[in-house]
Parts: sequence; C-alpha cells; structure tokens
Amino acid sequence: MMYLWIKAFHVASVVTWIGGMLIMALALQTLQKATLERSAAELRLLKAVRRWDQRVTSPAMGLAWVLGVALVYFGGWHAAGWLVVKLVFVLLLSALHGIQSGYVRRLADAPEQEASALLKNSGALTIAAVVIIALMVVAKPF
Repeated sequence: MMYLWIKAFHVASVVTWIGGMLIMALALQTLQKATLERSAAELRLLKAVRRWDQRVTSPAMGLAWVLGVALVYFGGWHAAGWLVVKLVFVLLLSALHGIQSGYVRRLADAPEQEASALLKNSGALTIAAVVIIALMVVAKPF
C-alpha cells in the first residue's frame, strides 16, 4: 500500500515539474527577443515565472527525484535496463531545467542576452523526453 502512495505522489510531482518546465519554455519563447529594455509587463512575467520556478517547479523536481529513488528501492528495479534509459532522460530534463532557470534569472538583468538553440527548443525537448520516459515506464521494453 505504501508503494502505491509513493507512486501517486511521484506522478503528481512529475506532472507539476514538467508543467513548470513547459511554462518556462513558453515564457522564454515569448521573452527571448534581444532588446535593451524590458517593458513593465515583461518584467512582471519574468518575476512571476522565476517565483513559480523557485516555489513550485524546483521543489516538485526534487520531490520527483526523492520519490523516484524510493520507487526504485521498493520496486527492486536496481538493474532494469529500462530504468537506466529513463534515468538518462530524467538527468537530461533536470539539466535542461537548470539551464532554463539560469537563463530566466539572467534575462531580467541582461535583456540583450540571446537564448541558445537548446533553450529555444526546450518545450519540444521536454515533451520528447517525457514521451520516452513514459514509454520506458509503461512498456518496460528491456
């Protein structure tokens, strides 16, 4: 029974984390134009996205990691091949989240900073990684 509770909270935290990453990707697409000054509305949006990331998205990512490790332990999947593939993509998502967060933080201070191709495509990359992770978890192909 404990396993199911952990699994439920893991799924909820992952949904929250990925939702936050997609919100940040959309905000970055909207705000990444290279201008010397930001409008008041753009600064409010940047501040709101950054606050949401600090208070919701980042803690959800941490909780997803902790609960995911607990699921691996209780499920006994330490040597499963599908888990290794999933972890690679979870690590990539974690790194992408860190890159997004850092760019949002710097964007308020340096609006002329151009977003990298990685950041410009972060929404699509997030969705692709989530699809691969879901396939690994549900199908457990190896």
